[in-house]
Amino acid sequence: MARKPLVALVGRPNVGKSTLFNKLVGERLAVTDDTPGTTRDRLQHEFEWRGTYFDVVDTGGIEVYQPRGDLRPISEGSVEFVPQIKAQAMMAIDAADVVILVVDATVGVTAADEEIASILKQSHKPMFVAANKVDDLAKTDQAFEFYGLGVGEVVAISAIHGLGVGDLLDRVYFALPDDVRVPDESSDDHLKIAIVGRPNVGKSSLVNKLLGEERMIVSPIAGTTRDAIDTTILFYDEPVTLIDTAGIRRRGRIEPGVEKFSVLRSMRAIDRADVALLLIDAVEGITDQDMHIAGYVMEANKSIVLLVNKWDAVEKDNSTFTEFERLMRAKFDFLPDPPILFISALTGQRIHQVLEAAQRVFEERHVRIPTSELNRIVRDSMVVHTPPVRGTRRLKIMYASQVAVNPPLVLFHVNDVRLVHFSYKRFLENQIRKSYPFAGTPIRMSFRNRDSDD
Repeated sequence: MARKPLVALVGRPNVGKSTLFNKLVGERLAVTDDTPGTTRDRLQHEFEWRGTYFDVVDTGGIEVYQPRGDLRPISEGSVEFVPQIKAQAMMAIDAADVVILVVDATVGVTAADEEIASILKQSHKPMFVAANKVDDLAKTDQAFEFYGLGVGEVVAISAIHGLGVGDLLDRVYFALPDDVRVPDESSDDHLKIAIVGRPNVGKSSLVNKLLGEERMIVSPIAGTTRDAIDTTILFYDEPVTLIDTAGIRRRGRIEPGVEKFSVLRSMRAIDRADVALLLIDAVEGITDQDMHIAGYVMEANKSIVLLVNKWDAVEKDNSTFTEFERLMRAKFDFLPDPPILFISALTGQRIHQVLEAAQRVFEERHVRIPTSELNRIVRDSMVVHTPPVRGTRRLKIMYASQVAVNPPLVLFHVNDVRLVHFSYKRFLENQIRKSYPFAGTPIRMSFRNRDSDD
């Protein structure tokens, strides 16, 4: 499974990081405003350049102490957070493959730019300076003074107009190591499991129990784990990589600084995993954030297993188990019938079933439906529920085939993709799952117009 290289945009507030972010991803996803500090929450998205897919993250403005008379004084209330902000910058640099320091060419070098540059120099990652707001290529000499920062090559750009952005991306592309630019997927096909959930639900305790040793720091203080940590073990003589992650808080509760990038790394851990083990706190019950995390796992096209942890701490009667499972199925009805285990990472209750469940859904990701069988299911489905009509035209499905696994992708050849309603997509998926459950695994469905007319 290929890992997408990560590009981090760093710099002081109001230099155009969010504008550059929007230009790279081709959408206005980041909020842009003249007020320093507009970007607060982590914002990450994918873009493509020279056939390689990247992730880019907009880090928000890094504010530092500045002397009196500087053109960009530090915003009120930021002084006490300077250590955390510097830590945030280092986390961004550490997670990234390439770092772009964005500066304002119309203002020139400021004390804040110099301070951020001094932080960046502590890393040996490839770095470039994007001298932004050069709206006229005849004025590129405005960018030359930024070589004095000693960070790396300076590229004059105008993020808002796109001038020079291609040159910048070419430099980023060729700065990547060969194994990142052209990943070797042949040796990366074993099961990778991301252990995710809210803070303090027992993720590190579960990893320690699975490993049989105290490999992770365990603490009752929420947020102890700040990084995504990989450990490879053998399960029935096959390698399995466990990725322990920081707890994912609800967006409004994410604190500035290190925690933002802990969440970033948790999301990236999900992206590079095959299966996510989502831990639910049995004592606190199911929360909206639990469902939010499950939704992200589905959006990332990963398989999922639900683990109800701390089951030993719940007072039970004859109906407790049945009622909790019924509630789980109801709350997570948007998931494709994932396995649900009631465990205790503290006592080891049912821990032996966790990797077995993960292996089962991993195998489901690799199931391939024979083409003849798939088309039989589609024909029978159209008899049960005739395709939708728009005006005088009815949707016709001529042919279907599964064109990929891990996760499964089904391609439908139809007369007009505009006639495909989302409710009929869901119906077709449900009909397929009756014969091929793909438990805990999303099915990607693509519709393509046939070459000839009706």
